[in-house]
Amino acid sequence: MHKNARKNIIYSIILLLVVFLVYLYRQNQQAPPPPEPEKDGKTTITGKTMGTSYRIVYMDELSRDFKPSVDSLLEVFNASLSTYIPSSELSRFNQGDTLAFESVYLPTILKTSYDVYKRTDGAFDPTVGPLVNAWGFGPDGAQLKDSVDVFQLLRFVGFEKINFDTEKVWKTQPEVYLDFSAIAKGYGVDVVAGYLEDQGIEDMLVEIGGELVARGTNENGELWKVGVNQPSEDVSSRDIFSIIGLDNKGMATSGNYRNFYYKDSVRYSHTINPKTGNPVNHTLLSATVLAEDCMTADAIATAMMVMGTEKAIDLQDSQDNIDAFLIYSDSLGVHTFVSDKLKPYVSYIKGEKE
Repeated sequence: MHKNARKNIIYSIILLLVVFLVYLYRQNQQAPPPPEPEKDGKTTITGKTMGTSYRIVYMDELSRDFKPSVDSLLEVFNASLSTYIPSSELSRFNQGDTLAFESVYLPTILKTSYDVYKRTDGAFDPTVGPLVNAWGFGPDGAQLKDSVDVFQLLRFVGFEKINFDTEKVWKTQPEVYLDFSAIAKGYGVDVVAGYLEDQGIEDMLVEIGGELVARGTNENGELWKVGVNQPSEDVSSRDIFSIIGLDNKGMATSGNYRNFYYKDSVRYSHTINPKTGNPVNHTLLSATVLAEDCMTADAIATAMMVMGTEKAIDLQDSQDNIDAFLIYSDSLGVHTFVSDKLKPYVSYIKGEKE
């Protein structure tokens, strides 16, 4: 028993000596360099807003999760501009005559809407909502209507019937109704992108319901690339017609090829001309617009779908700060128009058509 105890003591001393020698050896060696930090962490967040979905991809060394903040921000945004929330700023204005601004969102979207309204000679008009609903393209989707009193409704359409200053907005006719569904998603994209920039994020792709803003580059150091859908009446189709590289731009697409119905063999599109009060009837299938901000791109894409191909091209030619990718049809098939500055950023999936 005494002999085994002595052996254990000797083994313990030897073990301690070995550990001490290893420690000295390591201390005398040059410390290894710290590990190189990985490239900015790629983070993707998704969610629901404005009756659709959002998807945001950003590069962040800290791998922060901004989803709770983005959801809260969009909730406040909707509380201002939603027509589906009865207590929203916009809903309360539509129910009354005058409203003092309570947030930055309503005066900002009014200002941009008025600017695009003037630039497009009234083709973009957020007071056209009652006509859209009357023709059967309201919240429940495309549905045939027995009759539409266009003349009666046109009396309440026209953005000139809305006045605003830095403090409030008011109507000249109580029946006028504002609906920013053709510009709000684009504005929401800008708001989210601005928030992320304030958090120090330089590389991002923000998308809400197909409207986008790109900043910086992706994880490979390349421009963010997004697809333009192949015009198809099949709502389940997600075929890509072309790819566009976004160089710090906002992008929005508007189209007539899915939301429609037939009555007496006549095809009725959801895009309503604010001047005539009737659905448009032309060969422009989709308009994709790039601008410095997505709100402007969203509104102008809508205006181009009202105008048709030739007038849309004229509008693009007259504007220095927008680019357009148009898909249209004629008796020979489907064709595209691409503004000159945009051509280097476009690649085709189905073959180039210009």
